[in-house]
Amino acid sequence: MKFALKAGICAAAAALAAGTFAPSASAHSTDEWRSRTPFINQFNKTSVIASTVPANGDVNPYGVAVVPRSKDNLRKGEVLVSNFNNANNQQGTGTTIVQISRDGKVRLFARIDADKLPGACPGGVGLTTALVVLRTGWVIVGSLPTADGTSATAQAGCLIVLDSKGKVRETFSGHGINGPWDMTADDDGESVDLFLTNVLNGIVGGVPATTNQGTVLRLELKIEGSKPPALRKITTIGSGFTEKTDPDALIIGPTGVGLGKDGTLYVADTVANRIAAIPDADDRKTSAGTGRTITQNGHLSGPLGLAIAPNGNVLTVNSGDGNIVETNPCQKTQVAFRTLDDLGAGALFGLAIAPENRGVYFVDDTNNRLDLLH
Repeated sequence: MKFALKAGICAAAAALAAGTFAPSASAHSTDEWRSRTPFINQFNKTSVIASTVPANGDVNPYGVAVVPRSKDNLRKGEVLVSNFNNANNQQGTGTTIVQISRDGKVRLFARIDADKLPGACPGGVGLTTALVVLRTGWVIVGSLPTADGTSATAQAGCLIVLDSKGKVRETFSGHGINGPWDMTADDDGESVDLFLTNVLNGIVGGVPATTNQGTVLRLELKIEGSKPPALRKITTIGSGFTEKTDPDALIIGPTGVGLGKDGTLYVADTVANRIAAIPDADDRKTSAGTGRTITQNGHLSGPLGLAIAPNGNVLTVNSGDGNIVETNPCQKTQVAFRTLDDLGAGALFGLAIAPENRGVYFVDDTNNRLDLLH
């Protein structure tokens, strides 16, 4: 429902604060506008939910997605986690997605064989943070594969579509998909918009070390019955983001994405250490470039994963210091931060809001586990 939202949630919030705006009874996000109390301030405990290491030894958990509805092997409220590294800790070679229940029971959802994919995926399989579970039970995960864990062998990869039983049904590749790194979905069941960041544009064989060609794509999908999602259209809505190779992180570029209720897409611009906003992301027909800056530096330290809190604020986790940061996009102010992992740099990546807004799920790459801030 995007009535006054296109006029701007932030403008409405300011009017409400001043007592000059009276939204209609259908304005379901009024409570969010009235209160921007930091979401993470209500939580003071971090608990380990489970190890993310499956039987084949894959490590370095990246993507985190909460299952919205039960279907076949998927259970509502459980969490899927994708692994980026194999048992030898080589980046871009992880092939597994694990499923974790609220009480920490772990089972394998999928192990993806690069030799048995039903479509193209240049380079093979190395599962990234780009992980979503749709309401219809389809699971879509990004692959940025390498042959030996180095950026010199990284290839374009693809998006891999699995059904609710964990079977790969199709792939999406080409058309601007080049190193899919993170992703979110606007999902109404029959129609889905995927918002995808890409970090390999202009980098071939690890060269050059730095470019300004990172992109954000909108992929429009149509879902009909039991058929795999049909890709209807791809639009570049963001471009010019800095990407660079890194021996520890493989590649650094635009990472986490989250869609606000007004259609603004927020992007973690990792290299520039800022949060960017792309307006009208759900229907724009041209690139917004690198978007407008919502916040930069401060408590940010290489922001990676991103999620939208129930109050509309933007949550990001840092690669540099193990902190989570909450930003009010209307005020363009960092309103809260706290340490999730005291092990320091490189421990955090994907995150997701827990069911019933009871906390924030996040992966700890250092210890290969799923944790909960609650």
